Amino acid sequence: MAKVLFISGSVGLGHVTRDIAIISELRKINRDLKVDWLAAHPASVALKQAGENLLPEADFYANDSTAAEQAAAGHSLNLLKYLTSASRHWKNNVELFRKTTSKASYDLIIGDETYELIVAFRKDPSLKKAPMVMIYDFIGLDVVSHNPLDWLGTYIWNRLWSEDYRKRRPPVFDLGLYVGKEEDVPDKSFGPLLPNRRDFAKKYLEFIGYVFPFDPSNYSDTVKLREKLKYGNGPLILCSVGGTSIGKDLLDLCAAAYPHMERQIPGLKMVIVCGPRIDASEFKIPLGVEIKGFVPCLYEHFAACDLAIVQGGATSTFEIAALGKPFIYFPVEGHFEQAQVAERLTRYGAGARMSCSRTTPADLAEKAVSTIGKKISYAKIPAVGAQKAANLIAHRFLGKMPPDSVVSAPGLAKLK
Repeated sequence: MAKVLFISGSVGLGHVTRDIAIISELRKINRDLKVDWLAAHPASVALKQAGENLLPEADFYANDSTAAEQAAAGHSLNLLKYLTSASRHWKNNVELFRKTTSKASYDLIIGDETYELIVAFRKDPSLKKAPMVMIYDFIGLDVVSHNPLDWLGTYIWNRLWSEDYRKRRPPVFDLGLYVGKEEDVPDKSFGPLLPNRRDFAKKYLEFIGYVFPFDPSNYSDTVKLREKLKYGNGPLILCSVGGTSIGKDLLDLCAAAYPHMERQIPGLKMVIVCGPRIDASEFKIPLGVEIKGFVPCLYEHFAACDLAIVQGGATSTFEIAALGKPFIYFPVEGHFEQAQVAERLTRYGAGARMSCSRTTPADLAEKAVSTIGKKISYAKIPAVGAQKAANLIAHRFLGKMPPDSVVSAPGLAKLK
């Protein structure tokens, strides 16, 4: 029986959603797989809801969502400030990893954006007691202000990021997975006299496409979904901001825009999904708006709606795009990673981008009225990332070849 330690790092719910999807596919190949998890809230909520084995040590895993919320101001987040704050807890996480792997033996370690382990393994290779898979969805930091300290901090981070490439040595991970396509990595340098980001990714990472916990083709029957979710047949707008409290301003904007929308869209129903870290009682909700907390399988609700209004995170926006639904998205301002996501969405012709700080309730209502139910023609999104990731992991580390049904999945790239 193969034993895996999966550390689901980073912020919110997007990362753990794809992590669970990858493990689900891996279990189809290796049915005897045993997986232990380390993750903080709210990822821990999703893992428990999915029936996964969350280790007791997870209670002491540093919470990056808290660090991000503390670094945020309204609907803006300086990601460099967040990373600087989060990195103060890296020593804690590394020590927790040390204790966990000393108590139990693992055949494989999988980390989703666990940068602290990359740095720790460079300093002390003895910490790494099993092969490691590292999952990325962006490469390198970008400057988001004119502050010289931001420029300097970004350069230092990017120099550290590209260290292995610059010194022409192999990375400390044994397999790197990039959630997306080659063209999703900016074709530019990490910084002055630093290497090219796309060249770095091509050398060290496998491009797996996008990871979804569902098959988009199974969610084309909106009527059936609405019956299941008890939404009725009227026009439906779903508003969601994911797994942190950073998006409360956007939800306030949606609630304030509803009366303007309702006057122009008879019978309109709006559903606001707060997620696990926003208190629903804080909202003043107009009549006709329903508010929910944490919603498992949120993609089903996206599939049932006529319009989604969300932040600019990759997971939610690409799920909605894969489902072929019209949506309006508001990247967190100052968050360069979500700016990169917006560039990807533009290439796919998906979604309408707006700015929370520059949008009034009337502005949002006008955009919603012109977008709801709109016929869309997004470019096809490669949706087999979970299968490809599972195939690569099973083949390289678990001595398993995927079954024919998995290998022949539509659009699945061949193993290298």
